[in-house]
Amino acid sequence: MNRENTPWQAASSARVEWLDDKTPYASGYADFYYSSEDGQAESHHVFLSGSDLPERWRTHQADSFVIGETGFGTGLNFLLTWQCWQAMPAPRPRLHYFAAEKYPMNQADLARALHHWPALQLFAKSLLAAYPPSVRGQHRLLFEEGQVTLDLHFEDATEALDDIASRGNCFVDAWYLDGFTPSRNPELWDEKLLKAVAQLTRPGGTVATFTAASQIRRDLHAAGFTMEKLPGFGKKRESLRGHLAQIAEPKPAAANPWDLQVRPTKVPASAVVLGAGLAGCQVAAALARRGVRVSLIDQGSIADGASGNAQGVLYTRLSRKHSALADFALQSFIFAGTSYRDLFHQGLLNSPIDGDLCGSLSRADDERDLNYLAEAMAQLPELARVVDATEASTLTGLNLTGGGYWYPGSGWLNPAAVCQALVRTPGITLLEHSGPVQLRAQHEGWLADSGSSVLASADCAVIATGAAATRHEQLEWLPLRSIRGQTTHLPTCQPLDSLRSVFCHEGYIAPARQGEHCLGATFDLTRRDTELHVDDHDYNLNTLAAAVPDWQEKLASVDRNTLEGRVGFRCASPDYLPLVGPVPDRPQFLQTFAALRNNARQHIDARGDYVPGLFLNTAHGSRGLTSTPLAGELLASLICDEPLPLPRHLCRSLAPARFLIRDLSRNRI
Repeated sequence: MNRENTPWQAASSARVEWLDDKTPYASGYADFYYSSEDGQAESHHVFLSGSDLPERWRTHQADSFVIGETGFGTGLNFLLTWQCWQAMPAPRPRLHYFAAEKYPMNQADLARALHHWPALQLFAKSLLAAYPPSVRGQHRLLFEEGQVTLDLHFEDATEALDDIASRGNCFVDAWYLDGFTPSRNPELWDEKLLKAVAQLTRPGGTVATFTAASQIRRDLHAAGFTMEKLPGFGKKRESLRGHLAQIAEPKPAAANPWDLQVRPTKVPASAVVLGAGLAGCQVAAALARRGVRVSLIDQGSIADGASGNAQGVLYTRLSRKHSALADFALQSFIFAGTSYRDLFHQGLLNSPIDGDLCGSLSRADDERDLNYLAEAMAQLPELARVVDATEASTLTGLNLTGGGYWYPGSGWLNPAAVCQALVRTPGITLLEHSGPVQLRAQHEGWLADSGSSVLASADCAVIATGAAATRHEQLEWLPLRSIRGQTTHLPTCQPLDSLRSVFCHEGYIAPARQGEHCLGATFDLTRRDTELHVDDHDYNLNTLAAAVPDWQEKLASVDRNTLEGRVGFRCASPDYLPLVGPVPDRPQFLQTFAALRNNARQHIDARGDYVPGLFLNTAHGSRGLTSTPLAGELLASLICDEPLPLPRHLCRSLAPARFLIRDLSRNRI
């Protein structure tokens, strides 16, 4: 799963042929995706009935019901399960479904396969709208206002389940084992994979599959399931189902489990979130979608800090090699694009006042990178593609001398409008102009104290206040940087009004919002003031003029002294990744992992020491519009003890405690 420093490649798409122009056939496995007799009836019989659904939902005690599938294929099993869940009257648990698929269908084949199920078309339309490009890794999709979650792992199933099991949590209520026939797809029925299935299953959890192969039955029994044969569907005489009778041994830790918390005894019913910028609003909305009551508190107004610029760009940067920074940037870019499209679709954002997903071009000059990524991205045109100067000029409406990367799903947004849309999520109470707030631990919870009064109390607390996070005594040690940035507000006119998309160069410019472009932004580690500086306006205009030679004369004529703009302070970390996760109990954490000072490779089989119920979401730098949606979803999943939306190595790369581990390993503390 951790591909650090290996060449970047897309996931290999499935090779699909069509029988009678309607039944998909996997030529790589010489098998059909579903029964040519009646695939929908087969799925109902084997998986839903075999898992006693929807009956089990009526008596389920947990907040969510988790289903795992090996092999996503056409998504038919997921859509039928979602349809069944939707038909069930409330109250019902939230539905969390995850599937591992090494060879995902491309969107065209998926649409063609699902076209033949008229009763599922509304569900299929939603799936197709959110279906991710074939990028290796984990993709989280949200439906039904967050009540239905789909995690797609475009990975080898054994590796994906092994990674999930490495966290030591069992949370799956039902399994759909739906790989191709075992004799043709043995890796999806491997003994190691079935052991991971058992390790992830809750006591009493079930497994269902279309196959009745004796070896599969024996391996599932050896893993801890009590198995029984059931009548098969159509020409298949028998199928299998079982329930977990013997709890599996957890997966041994391959690396120091410093990133893992002691699991909470209960899911919190309430939360305090400090900071109503993008980071705070995103995690508040993610918690509220889960039924958690949220008090969102800001010392000033909503989105008046680093999230207060008039325009921001949904941005990522492609890389020839995998790294934690590059992989998180791409995963969060994909998730954010879908999230913002949903907000526009729901009418919570309005184009073009609140933003426009008009696409963006990132200028690039490195021919080696361009040549490699042109080939690597060839099968992912819906995500990005390399374009030459001619096409770049057509797409942007500019006369450009060079090409770069075109992102069709990108665009610009007004961050304040995004924050306002998010806080309308039911369950959020917004408290503005609170002044400085301190968090005080109480028995099984936290108080938000303004000094003169207690503003809120809750089961857990999230700090999302940028660099000001270090004002809290538990976080004084954080290695955060505050970076001054000044934007320039430039009234639109000819030829600037020809711009059709976002254009990223050394800075950025988007099509005008309410008659004005927001140019950005400077990057200054020395200045601390909030006054507008003419030399910063010069920098923004000159970098734009260098990138668009046709505009040089017009930009040179602009009177810098009359320009408006805005100064904000980005919060960044030394490795440019955000800090998202539980707050470590620093003294106890250092004591537990003290042996790393003498031997950085020392294996210490202990979970990390963390302040109960206290979490952090900060250091999103200049990419907050891109990174905060997925960061908020990750943090809400951690707080509510749910399956996480990222593989473990990326969660470790975002964990605030990584800096304690780094400094211990280098004997700095």
